Amino acid sequence: MENKKYEYSGHVLEFDRVIAYNWNAVTWAVSAKKARSNLCYQFKKQTKRSANSNIALPDRLKEAI
Repeated sequence: MENKKYEYSGHVLEFDRVIAYNWNAVTWAVSAKKARSNLCYQFKKQTKRSANSNIALPDRLKEAI
């Protein structure tokens, strides 16, 4: 399987509460599901949150060309 580049620009939720209104990030992954997981991990690391924080990215992922 080949990695694809995914971009995210949008809201970030923690327990259904908006904590970031326009967060932008990019990742490489084999699927959109894995990309979303990678982006959640990136957000947790950037904001120094614990690994068991409930982070959600409700907006659409964009597959970059």
